[in-house]
Amino acid sequence: MSAGGSVDQLLRQVAPGRYDAYEALLHALARDRVWMLLWHGRAGSPDAQYGNMEVAGHGYAPCVTSEQELATSGWTRSHEVVGGREVAAALFPDRWGLWLNPHAPGGGVGVPWLDLRRIAGGLDRLPAGPLRIGEPTVEVPHFYAQLVQNAHRTPAVRALRRAWVQPVLGSPYLAIGLDLYDDGPQSVESVRSMMHRSVASVPEGLAVSTVSMSDGYDPVAMWLRANSRPFFDRDAHQGAAPVAPVAAPAPGYGPGHGYGYPRTH
Repeated sequence: MSAGGSVDQLLRQVAPGRYDAYEALLHALARDRVWMLLWHGRAGSPDAQYGNMEVAGHGYAPCVTSEQELATSGWTRSHEVVGGREVAAALFPDRWGLWLNPHAPGGGVGVPWLDLRRIAGGLDRLPAGPLRIGEPTVEVPHFYAQLVQNAHRTPAVRALRRAWVQPVLGSPYLAIGLDLYDDGPQSVESVRSMMHRSVASVPEGLAVSTVSMSDGYDPVAMWLRANSRPFFDRDAHQGAAPVAPVAAPAPGYGPGHGYGYPRTH
């Protein structure tokens, strides 16, 4: 999805339920810059520290979106002009969001850290939230049997989990959680090959993708860790023949940060 317009222009279009406008705002943030409000220090100094605010129990760093908004805000301390992608990459690992124009009527707009992660990693590579995640209901037993068989032959795979994911924008898909013994290049390549072989049995029209269970920031991986049990678990069944799972779906391939939009078969 591509979108034109400046952050200031698109900010005025964001409203409850307008996920398309919000997504366009994220695209603008990814290519534009913001004026970060410094609570301590000056831009470029070692002691420079962004301001912070808490909304509904979540932390945000406040910023303004233009020189004009900076003047309107009445901010008297220093500020730092930073690219949106750069500040997103700096904030999301500590689970900080970005709050745009908190001085504006209505209080401005907050961008949660999960969306900053999307900006930093690529908006076209990570699905648009909020995500509705649950147990898969699509029955594709042949695909599961093939995937379990291939996983059994791929020593890098410790376990596999699955979920059904509905992005707020875009089509739903089956996600496969990959739990690996290590994330080294050889292991990742062997799992990539495993998924390539397995998705050949996915029915036409079913989109599948993968997510690394070692990704501490991915919302699908977080849901899988908290709510699902493996349908393939090498440690639990060491020495036993793999058992094909029943009734559920799965997604793409390529473990690691940014598992990407699903592929449709």
